[in-house]
Amino acid sequence: MKLKKIGVLLFALVMMFSLAACGSSSTSLKPEGDKEAGASGQQKPSGEAGLLNGAGSSFVNPLFSKMFNEYSKEHTDVKVNYQAIGSGGGIKQLTAKTVDFAASDAPMKEDEIKAAGGNVLHIPVTLGGVAIAYNLEGVKDLKLTPANIADIYSGKVKKWNDPQIAANNKGVKLPDTDIFPVHRSDGSGTSHIFTTYLNKAAADKWPKEKVGKSIKWDNVGTGAKGNEGVAGQVQNTPGSIGYIELAYVIQNNMTAAQVQNKDGQFVAPSLDSVTAAAQGGLANVPEDLKIELNDQPGKDSYPIVGTTWALVPEDLGMDKAKAEKMLTMLQWTVTDGQKYASDLQYAPLPKELQDKCVAQLKKVKVDGQPVLK
Repeated sequence: MKLKKIGVLLFALVMMFSLAACGSSSTSLKPEGDKEAGASGQQKPSGEAGLLNGAGSSFVNPLFSKMFNEYSKEHTDVKVNYQAIGSGGGIKQLTAKTVDFAASDAPMKEDEIKAAGGNVLHIPVTLGGVAIAYNLEGVKDLKLTPANIADIYSGKVKKWNDPQIAANNKGVKLPDTDIFPVHRSDGSGTSHIFTTYLNKAAADKWPKEKVGKSIKWDNVGTGAKGNEGVAGQVQNTPGSIGYIELAYVIQNNMTAAQVQNKDGQFVAPSLDSVTAAAQGGLANVPEDLKIELNDQPGKDSYPIVGTTWALVPEDLGMDKAKAEKMLTMLQWTVTDGQKYASDLQYAPLPKELQDKCVAQLKKVKVDGQPVLK
């Protein structure tokens, strides 16, 4: 009899502890790179004031990773969970209100802004180059014109020793092998920068219909997801070529072509040549900060350069405490955080542009009231 009572008592105690454990459990987002976001990159919204969720551009991801890590060291009450799912995916998540901010290398279209439910401010966070990386054994200083690149990605030039490519590379032994173009398979701001450049520099070969984040490649080449996916595909495929954000090329010790610029000079992608291009493009900054940096004049300018914008609704649907943490973090990103750009081969924002970015952030409101002073 006593044994039976003891057994009942033990069972009751076990049930109490189990229920207590269930009642105290909580769900939190895992850090960047974890699988909880799912195949589509969909994130779980969070009401926690110190947890900021962002998604979008993979172009800026190396810089954001560094910036957000350093910011959290200085501000231990803030954690930024950023998913590099591509600019198109970031815009979709911002529209679905499953993230607090997005990042894109392509400005939002009017219909995208309308779908987001109100004006979306575009805050430049960095300037960077898109390198034309290639995998061609024994060829280190490949030179390509805008027409060469357009013809390769249109499927018109299929061999590395094609006369059009050979004309720019006299004395270089180009192999009689197939060219394997690699492009993005996801909605990509890097694709937007690249295709905008081709339309601007070789309009007769690359029509406006083939400009955008997601385009039809007419069965030319192979698609890969994210800048890291294109980089991996090029590294592992002899004879391949791909357009990739410069930081990925440098970090992976890849080879990139010199591209002919508007002044007829063949220029390699680098921090200096991207900065030279940016100086020309920033001469007349529009009020909405939607800057166009492709194909800028100047003998030292690298021609394929773009901007990444942080996308923030002008009227934020979140509590003021969280909004203040997010906007303060973004203000740091476009000012003090710019000191981390150069080491990763991004061009820091000039002081004049930083001031304009801060002015845009001060337009953001919660319940009709500005958040930043």
